[in-house]
Amino acid sequence: MNRFAYESGLVGGVVEDCRAVFTRQRAFAEHAFEQLDDEGFFWTPAPGLNAVAVIAQHLAGNLKSRWTDFLTADGEKDWRDREAEFAPPQHSPASRRRIMADWDEGWAVLDTALADLTDADLGRQITIRGAPHTVHAAIARQLDHYAFHVGQINVIARLRVGTDNWKWFTLPPGGTKAFNESMRTRHQTPA
Repeated sequence: MNRFAYESGLVGGVVEDCRAVFTRQRAFAEHAFEQLDDEGFFWTPAPGLNAVAVIAQHLAGNLKSRWTDFLTADGEKDWRDREAEFAPPQHSPASRRRIMADWDEGWAVLDTALADLTDADLGRQITIRGAPHTVHAAIARQLDHYAFHVGQINVIARLRVGTDNWKWFTLPPGGTKAFNESMRTRHQTPA
């Protein structure tokens, strides 16, 4: 995702706008992944907390479960092993590659599900763990869930990399005023 897509805001229907937010969430997480070496990817910041690798593993499982047959099957699939998603993986480049392949698969399932949705589907009902949700509520639930974990990924990665070495995806400290002025100029809106 390019920075302009992030800066330009949302412009489509509800499903397209949600798709744009999911895309930004993925990009935020992947920006953090890129800044971590293998040791940092598997690093646990404190007892009882999860490594970035574990969170990525969990999100991959959640993406696959929730979005496979989104309109026709319960969002918590029988084949999902959520508990295993939180088991610390082996610390190796091969394990990281596997997690990232699962990550990519999960996002591909989401992309396929969203490509088939229209705003007319938003009022339809689906289930997650047997509980009824409108499509709109289920999407909102997942946006919330993924934002929470992407925030965790970024905080853990920044702790590991250090603020002085962190490459900012969004506005760096001290950059707000100039950015706001550039956005107003670009969109021709008064301050």
